[in-house]
Amino acid sequence: MVDDATALPRDAVLLAGGRASRLGGVDKTALAARGVTLLEHALAAAAGTDRVVVVGPTDRPVPSGVHCIREDPPFAGPVAALAAGLDALTDGAAATLVLACDLVHPEAAVRHLLATVDATAMRDGLVAVDEEGRRQPLLALYRTAALAEALRRLREASGGLEDLSMRRLLAALDLVEVPLPSVLCADIDSADDAARLLD
Repeated sequence: MVDDATALPRDAVLLAGGRASRLGGVDKTALAARGVTLLEHALAAAAGTDRVVVVGPTDRPVPSGVHCIREDPPFAGPVAALAAGLDALTDGAAATLVLACDLVHPEAAVRHLLATVDATAMRDGLVAVDEEGRRQPLLALYRTAALAEALRRLREASGGLEDLSMRRLLAALDLVEVPLPSVLCADIDSADDAARLLD
């Protein structure tokens, strides 16, 4: 029997393609936390998954076996990027770990997320919730079939996925909310965040 979600077969989609406009266009994934880039932290958090896809510029250095793809068009938003990543994982695992690559502590966050809930009770997935009650849809584990179906229906209803909100996508999913300390949900959205949270 699977005791918690750590034992559930899973792939990973890492989202790394935002414009970082509030950081002057700086590549957030190349910023360092504790001497390691945020992309490297995200890749470490995805260790143990069957396959990893990074969605964003394809010239980033990644380990052998990690696939880099670009959503079409570029900068089409997280829903479109997530769909591109999922499409690249044909015959996907039972679950898909979804992570933003601007998280400061993704390894600890993922460990906490996966160990908290019995896999048989995760419904359509697990989504982190910070101490203010905000869902973190890019720090989540989704049942792959449910996520793919929600994306299909949203694409059909909207005529595409460009610039759609993750909140709209998640409205179609029955998710277990997993409370996490806000420090584990911290990400880099601005220069102030970078100054406060990074090396």
